This record gives sequence, structure tokens and C-alpha cells, in this order.
Amino acid sequence: MESEIKKRTKKKLGSYPYLSVVLSITLALFVLGLFGLLIIHTERLTTLIKESIEIQVYLRKDITENQRIKIQKTLSTEPFVLISQNGPEIIYVSKEDAAIEFKNATGEDFSEFLGENPLRDLLRIKIDPDYQQLDSLEQITASVNDMSGVFEVAYVANLVNSINQNLAKISIVLAAFSLILILIVILLINNTIKLALFSQRFLIRSMQLVGATSGFIRIPFLRRASFYGMISGAIAVGGLYALLSYSYQQIEELKGLTDQEQLIILFGIILLTGILLAFISTYRAINKYLKMSLDDLY
Repeated sequence: MESEIKKRTKKKLGSYPYLSVVLSITLALFVLGLFGLLIIHTERLTTLIKESIEIQVYLRKDITENQRIKIQKTLSTEPFVLISQNGPEIIYVSKEDAAIEFKNATGEDFSEFLGENPLRDLLRIKIDPDYQQLDSLEQITASVNDMSGVFEVAYVANLVNSINQNLAKISIVLAAFSLILILIVILLINNTIKLALFSQRFLIRSMQLVGATSGFIRIPFLRRASFYGMISGAIAVGGLYALLSYSYQQIEELKGLTDQEQLIILFGIILLTGILLAFISTYRAINKYLKMSLDDLY
């Protein structure tokens, strides 16, 4: 009879209503993951916006093709030029191609009434993000403008300044929301597990009274909490992946804002966060009930 009582007590040790715990942790991690996806896509969008900032180098009309090639090669070695997988981001636009683009955009052919093409050969240079501050762009403009064969260097200063200011504001807002959301998730998971373990406080005291050590009492709870955290993290990751796949089907352009490596890291962080928060919250709650006096349990 005594062995059956011990068996039942051991079986119940560490068990508590798991459905509400798993559901609460899953929802918290899912919301955290949604914000993580927002940050990833915003960061990628920010990178694309920065990579679109360029200066336009207009060449003199009397330069030869060899001079133009020499200027382009010289500029391609400059540190302020954005380097992509295809090499330095310098695009040559001839005056003939520029005239065609103008005609296609406006429907007018100015060469018919001007008798000539007034446009100039152009080098469009995308600027590395490290050199996109206004003072750096001013120095770059002055340096390139002094090169032989260059007629003029231009960029939209107001646009660059506006982009830099707005991106800085967005970064600050996202950082603030991240801290607030992380704090809310930690408190939510911590309180959920505290409430779940509240029903186990008398069982914990009973185990203490029969001589069980604190470590022996903690282990079943910590194992179960880690398991629940892992299950919650896996469900949250599955939900986020399903939502992301559906979003890609509806808006194909979102694929261009996705970094697969960052997604894998985010999903790993969510899974690990679920396990760690459940483990730590359970550890703290168990310690609280282990140190409570009998009167405080009521």
C-alpha cells in the first residue's frame, strides 16, 4: 500500500496543467517571432535602400572610348564604390542609350527638333553604405570632379539626407519595441509557469517532509518545463514558417527581402528561448516554493 502511494506521488511529481502552459509559451514565442521576421525584412529593405544611393558622373563630350574606360577602371578601385557579387557597381550609360530611355519614358524625341543629342555619357556609381554620409559624399564628389575627362558629378543631397534620417529613426523605434517585447514575453512566460506550479506547492512541501532533497524535487519539474518549452518553440516556428510561406505566395516580392541564413538563426533563437525561459522560470518558481514556510503556502 505504501509503495503504491509512493508510486502515485512520484508519478505526479513535476506534472501540472501543460496545455495552458504550452499554449501561453507558444503564443508569446509566436509574437516574438513575428517581430523578428519584421526586423529581418526591415533590415533587408534598409540594405536595398542604401544600396540604391548613387552618384552620377557626367563625362566630357570630347573624351575617347579609351579615356572613358580608364576613368571607369580608376573609379572601380575606389573604396567608396559598392562591391556586389558581380564586382564594382558602376554602370555606363551612353548618351544614345540615355536618349532612348528618355524617349521611352516621355514619348518625346528631343533630337528631332534640336538636331542633336545634348546628353552626355554617364557613369552611375552606387555608393558603399560606409560612405553615404553627406560630408563623405561631398568629398567623393569633389575628388571625382577633379578627374580628367569628368564634366560634372551630381547626386540628390536632400534625398540622401532624408533616407539617412528616416532609417536612423526606424532603427531606434525597432530597438525600443524589441526591448519592450522581450520584457513582455519574459514576464508572460514567467507568470504562466508560476501559476501552473502554484497547484504543486503542497506536493513540493510533502516531498520535503519525507526527506527529498531540493535537487531531487527540481529535476522532474525542470525536465518537463524544458520539454514544454521545446514543444512550444517548435509549434511557434512551424506557425511562423507556414505564415511566411503563405505570405510569399500572396506577395512574391517578399522573397527578395528574405535572408535564409537569418531565418534559420531566428527559428533557432525562438526554439532555444522557449527552452531557456521555461527552464529558468520553473527553477525560480520551484526555489520560491522550496523556501516558503508552511503558513505562506496557504
